[in-house]
Amino acid sequence: MRALAVLTVRNEGAFLLEWLAHHRMVGFTDFLVFSNDCQDGTDLMLDRLQDMGQLTHVRNDGPYGKGGIQFTAYKLAEKHPLMQTADWVMTLDVDEFVNIHVGDHTLSALLDALPDATAIPLTWRLFGNAGQARFVDAPVTQTFFRAAPVVMYWPWRASMFKTLYRNDGSYGKLGVHRPRQPDPDRLQDQRWFDGEGRELPPKFARSQIFSPFGRSNYALAQLNHYPLGAMESYVLKSDRGRAVHDGDQLGMDYWVERNFNTSEDRSITALAPQMQAALGALRADADLARLHDQAVAWRHARFDALMDEEPYRALFARLVMTPPSQPVSEQAARFLLHHANKARKAK
Repeated sequence: MRALAVLTVRNEGAFLLEWLAHHRMVGFTDFLVFSNDCQDGTDLMLDRLQDMGQLTHVRNDGPYGKGGIQFTAYKLAEKHPLMQTADWVMTLDVDEFVNIHVGDHTLSALLDALPDATAIPLTWRLFGNAGQARFVDAPVTQTFFRAAPVVMYWPWRASMFKTLYRNDGSYGKLGVHRPRQPDPDRLQDQRWFDGEGRELPPKFARSQIFSPFGRSNYALAQLNHYPLGAMESYVLKSDRGRAVHDGDQLGMDYWVERNFNTSEDRSITALAPQMQAALGALRADADLARLHDQAVAWRHARFDALMDEEPYRALFARLVMTPPSQPVSEQAARFLLHHANKARKAK
């Protein structure tokens, strides 16, 4: 079985080796990685990893057009030879880690548990900042263990997913959260199962991007999402902008809607020994170790430079002052959903 992960990165060299080591142990066999406008040497790390046979690197230097950076990369990926040989495909970001709870915690175990699935949307579990101010060069999956509760009623983005899907021609395009452009003649053959093992309604095969609210979605698998990291890292993320919405500067709204720390989840450590061994093997390469250390040093230097600019200094101060977010109650969520649905129908 060939399983392809498609990744887009910019200035994320400090996190790249852990992400790759983890997902190799999960069972992805191929990695198609697009970089753009890197100042921290991420692109050079990817070149070295390509030379070592670890992944395929494509520089996505534009022009980007109306689709933006990420969709431009996906259009390139759709034509890439790796897409022709992959049995299963998933688009991911470097702050997302596939976390499988069944069997030996690999893709094969998940597919064995869901033999009839043509697609498996893995729902985000949001991991909060846990009060960490300064960036430390340590594996993300071994640093942040505070997360949103298993059942969330609001915001809707807490139930968003990324989709592992069978690459059999049923969909014509890659998407950020799910495959797009379904073939109408094949829709009746699509069977989508969630991370709890439940078969999902037919609408999921067409257009849905988030799981139903107010229920667990994680029994078989989940997608650990670390969108914030340390406060220092979040300032750099704001400086970098978003791949999907080019030019969007992240602020306190993004932070508050993701900084949930009410539960502890260490389930991803089930693969920690294998991940650490794979990471150690990568770090044993002198060139990769040097480039990783340079990327870490770049992050510290860039943060120091941003602290001399008022917008970023103010953002960091607000992060320090703001307490963790509290999950919304079911009653309050019903009120919000009522008005959200009312507004949607009025359009």
